[in-house]
Amino acid sequence: MKLDEISRPIESELARFREVFKQIMTSEVGLIDKVAGYILRQKGKQARPILVLLSANIAGGINDSTYRAAALVELLHTATLIHDDVVDNADMRRGLPAINALWKNKVAVLMGDYLLSRGLLLALKHKDHRFLEIISDAVKRMSEGELLQIEKTRSLDIDEATYFKIISDKTASLISTSCEIGAVSASPDSHAQQKLRACGEAIGIAFQIQDDILDYLGKSSKTGKPVGGDIKEKKITLPLIYALENADTQKRKQIIAMLKSDKKRTLFSQEIVAFTTEYGGIEYAEKTAQKFVQKALDALSSLPASPSKTALELFINFAVARQT
Repeated sequence: MKLDEISRPIESELARFREVFKQIMTSEVGLIDKVAGYILRQKGKQARPILVLLSANIAGGINDSTYRAAALVELLHTATLIHDDVVDNADMRRGLPAINALWKNKVAVLMGDYLLSRGLLLALKHKDHRFLEIISDAVKRMSEGELLQIEKTRSLDIDEATYFKIISDKTASLISTSCEIGAVSASPDSHAQQKLRACGEAIGIAFQIQDDILDYLGKSSKTGKPVGGDIKEKKITLPLIYALENADTQKRKQIIAMLKSDKKRTLFSQEIVAFTTEYGGIEYAEKTAQKFVQKALDALSSLPASPSKTALELFINFAVARQT
C-alpha cells in the first residue's frame, strides 16, 4: 500500500493543493524563489496535507480554507525539516543534498524562518485565527519535545513515560494538528474535531514507533538513513528502553557503557541492535505500535462512513506497515 493509493478519494483536491502551495512558495526575491523551487521539486510524501484533506472530507467537505490549512501545516513541516538538518549537520534529505549543504546554514535557517512567517501571514490575511491557535500549540509542543529529548539524551535518562512524552510532542503533535485543522476547516462540529485530533495523535505515535523500529531493522537503501543511526546519536527509543528494563544488571551496565562511549557506541551499534532484538525490544515495540493503531481506528469509529474515512483507516495501517 502506497500513499498514492490511499489518497485516491482526494486525488483532484491534492492536485489543487499542490498548485496552491506552489503559488504560496513563490517570491520576488531571487534566492528565496530558487531555494523554494528546489524544495518543491523534492515533493516528499505530503502525508500531512493528505491528512488535512481526508479529515476535512470526513468532517463535512473540503473548501477554500482547507487548502490554506493544508498549506499552513506543510509550510511548518518543511521549515522544521530545514532547521533540523542545520541542527543535525545533515548533508542529505530524501536522497538529495539538504538546503544547508547547498546554500550553507545561514540561508537554510533564514529560509525556514521565511516559510514559518509565510504560513502565519497567510492565516492572518484570511482571518483564520483558529488555525493559528492550533498551529502555535503544535510549534510549542514540537520545540518542547525536541528540547526534552536533548536534555534526556545527555544524561541517558529516558524511561517509557518520557519516551512517549517526547514522541507525542515531537512527532504526533503535527499529525494530530493536521487532522484537527482539516476538521476545523470543514465544520464547527466539536465532536468530529476532537475525534480526528485524537486519531491523529495515535497515528503520530504509531508512526514514530515504527520509525524507531526501522532504525534497528530497516534497510538504509529504503529508509535513506543508516541502520543504528539513533544509537550512534545516543537516542534511546522504545525498543532499547524495553530491552534495558528486561536485561540482567550486568548486561544492562555493559550496554549503557557502550552508549556512553563515543568510540564503543559507533563500533558496537550492531551489537546493541542484536541485544535489543534478543531481549524482546523489537517485538514489544511492534505490539505497542499496533495498540496505537487500534486507538486511532477507535477514534474514527463514531464518524460517518465515507471513501475518505476508509482512506484514513488505510493510512492508519500504513503508518506501521511502511518500510521507509
